[in-house]
Amino acid sequence: MNAYKTNKKKISGSSYKEVNKAAERIFKIIKSRTKRTPYIRSKYFKGQKIFLNIFWRHLLDKRENDRLRRLKFFDCAMDLIRNTTYEPTTKENPNKRSEVLHRFAGITSNNEIFYVQIKEDKASGRKDLLSMFPEN
Repeated sequence: MNAYKTNKKKISGSSYKEVNKAAERIFKIIKSRTKRTPYIRSKYFKGQKIFLNIFWRHLLDKRENDRLRRLKFFDCAMDLIRNTTYEPTTKENPNKRSEVLHRFAGITSNNEIFYVQIKEDKASGRKDLLSMFPEN
């Protein structure tokens, strides 16, 4: 699998509060571009919208140290979704047959590998950002 090399660094910080504040600042810019559900457009999906609301709900299900670990890659993940043209690993969701999961690989400017997972509804074609996480 090819990995997209972002020109962004991980969000720095040692506490969840600090990293969350930086990630919310980035999200606020994205959110301000629309009156409805926040989204970003993806080159890989030919400019289709990737909605971001499910990610925030999914993040709140995790423990705080796991949230911190994932949220550090928020800026890198937004860059990857916007600009990658590399083929993701795609498989049917084992928990819900009506969904397909796309997993993109990325490398930060500090050469750390991370993954971004996008859920696609087969019937409607709607795509939602599910998660982002480091390699290990």
